Amino acid sequence: MKESFFEKKFDQYFLKDKNIAKKIVKNLSFQDYNTVVEIGPGLGILTRYLLLLCKKVFLIEIDENLIFFLKKNFSISKNQIIHQDFLKWNPEEINLNNFALIGNFPYGISSKILFHILKYNQYIPECIGMFQKEFVERILSHKGMGKYGILSVLVQSFYDVEYLFSVKKHVFYPIPNVKSAVISLKRKKLKILFNKDILFLCVKMAFNQRRKILKNALQYFKKIPNFYDIPFLNKRAEQLSIKEFLQLTKEIEIRK
Repeated sequence: MKESFFEKKFDQYFLKDKNIAKKIVKNLSFQDYNTVVEIGPGLGILTRYLLLLCKKVFLIEIDENLIFFLKKNFSISKNQIIHQDFLKWNPEEINLNNFALIGNFPYGISSKILFHILKYNQYIPECIGMFQKEFVERILSHKGMGKYGILSVLVQSFYDVEYLFSVKKHVFYPIPNVKSAVISLKRKKLKILFNKDILFLCVKMAFNQRRKILKNALQYFKKIPNFYDIPFLNKRAEQLSIKEFLQLTKEIEIRK
């Protein structure tokens, strides 16, 4: 296909290697779900293998040219090919409440994609995704590591994250200037016993002022009863483990 076909404005690198595509798709577990949503299918290199394993597949693509290509080249209901920006997509609009996500994600909006996944995490037990390798290292970071931050805490609070494999540059078109990696997110089995909104607010405020100790970074909560008795307030954000952030969230919720 000619280079002019690709809309470079969407910051996407198209995977060319069929063996890698097959390897990515094979990492789907199909445990506790039978529907898969693919984000940014492009020319359908993952789609062809998805359709062999799963009858209920939805494709979300923002590029109108690629929507036309997908409808023409794949035996899938047109209602299951969605012309939309994933960041504006609400699964409730099509009554989807239990599905896996998969995709070779545009690297420039990786953070936004993960925040959107977290927004609807109650519907998404699993995600298999290709990201920039450096970004993956951020997600996998723990307390005390230099790349430990907002996404490290939030993603790992809801999902068990596994590094699956690295992907070389030459298997993409155009060839990216960065290394790539595929990861698996599997929703934690334990019932979430903390307030999601408070957790997001705490983590964002803590890391946005990461040089401050938490009693100063979390001044938004200072009016709640016995605020200064909450554990960990004399530490900085990078000094708290994910477990301790969850405990901090519970302490704030109890006092509100």
